[in-house]
Amino acid sequence: MRLSYLANAIGLILIYISLVILSPVIIALIYRDWMSVAPFLSTSLISLTAGYFLRKGSAVNLNDIKKSEGLFIVAASWVVFSLIAAIPYLHYGISPLNAVFEAVSGITTTGATILTSFDYPKAFFFWRALTQWIGGLGIIVLFTAILPQFAVAGRQMFFAEAPGPTEDKITPRIKNTASALWKIYFALTVFEIILLALAGMPAFDAVCNSLSTLSAGGFSTNPQSIMGYNSGVINWIMIVFMFLGGTSFILQYQVITRKNPTLVFKSEEFRSYLGFVVLMSIIIAAALVLHNGYSLSSGITAAFYQVVSIITSTGSASVDYAQWHFTAKILLFAVMFSGACSMSTGGGIKLTRWLIVFKTMRNELKRILHPNAVLNIKVDDKTISQDVIGQTIMFVCFYFFIAAVSAVLIGLIEHNAAVALTGSVSAIGNIGPALGEHIGPMGTFFHLQPLTKIIMVINMLVGRLELIPFLVLFQKDFWHIS
Repeated sequence: MRLSYLANAIGLILIYISLVILSPVIIALIYRDWMSVAPFLSTSLISLTAGYFLRKGSAVNLNDIKKSEGLFIVAASWVVFSLIAAIPYLHYGISPLNAVFEAVSGITTTGATILTSFDYPKAFFFWRALTQWIGGLGIIVLFTAILPQFAVAGRQMFFAEAPGPTEDKITPRIKNTASALWKIYFALTVFEIILLALAGMPAFDAVCNSLSTLSAGGFSTNPQSIMGYNSGVINWIMIVFMFLGGTSFILQYQVITRKNPTLVFKSEEFRSYLGFVVLMSIIIAAALVLHNGYSLSSGITAAFYQVVSIITSTGSASVDYAQWHFTAKILLFAVMFSGACSMSTGGGIKLTRWLIVFKTMRNELKRILHPNAVLNIKVDDKTISQDVIGQTIMFVCFYFFIAAVSAVLIGLIEHNAAVALTGSVSAIGNIGPALGEHIGPMGTFFHLQPLTKIIMVINMLVGRLELIPFLVLFQKDFWHIS
């Protein structure tokens, strides 16, 4: 790795992050919240200064960047952005560890909060929502779309950050692909803001909740999440946009440009996504009607909302599902292991990987009976290479390994199996609220031990980076400095 390249890229990102951090200042000025100007203005200056000194003396052409350097830049960018994003929270009396936890939870679109009070100014809540919106499609994807310096180098970093096991793109140039994805992302966000406002949600809340919805983040300005608005119309608007956030943005682009909505059903991953959501929602709705006394309509709404929220890793809540019958809760916990579509804002394992895993298992069973058979694995009639299959199997194995190790460690610290198991799965899947004591949909992670929070912070970052950049850091050859 060449340090000059790393410093130049990270410095450039920090400079542009400093501009992003000024956004809450505008909100503070609109609402005449003069006390909230200094936290974000000073943080912007810190980011700008750090970026300037990193780039000073390292003016190199980034377009011949190596794959290992791209992986490091992606991982480092998320860590650095998390630390910078935590600084404004310190000005509001939040401790350093809790500030980092909240910042990482926001940027990784996990949505697990340490807040015990929602008595904060609007600039504070806008910053929470904005960090999720930026983290939804990804920091590198954003800067690849807008920065000419990443025109070519962005390819290495784009696929290091993009969620999913395949290198799908919609235009020949990665910069154009990133730009197209962000245009769709932005348009859907604006559309949701309008619909939520028309449905009766306060305008500021509509903005913040929309930023958190399309990003699969889950932070809300309401202490009771979406349940606090007590509106079936708002619930279904949120369901639709959470579902869209969990759908491949490349697939959405193809539907829009070709003006053919039926294209979505040609995607095997989308059909699996839709089918799983409908199936689990119906089963959970039946459990709610039978065991929790829900009416049929309220049971269907609650079930669909929570299934879509969990499968897309949004984590917002229309009801306190911690109060559900054990049957419904265990089914919802199973949904945590699914994940949405590749190239979406959703976290988790992703359904494409599950399709590859299940088809690999099926082929291995067939090979027992037909040892000489040539059996390919196809998704959408495209043959999956052995490299992608191997990486997918490795990903799933490490995903469960890290979740299991984290669960054991958290269990030893917290002496609570439910917190340990659901908390570790929630963190690495970037889901947010879990099922244990205090960390349910209406709870807070504030009461967890400091070491537990550190483990969950690591899990959130590892989960959002989809393991690979993290695992590569442990390879000796990776650290060859030149």
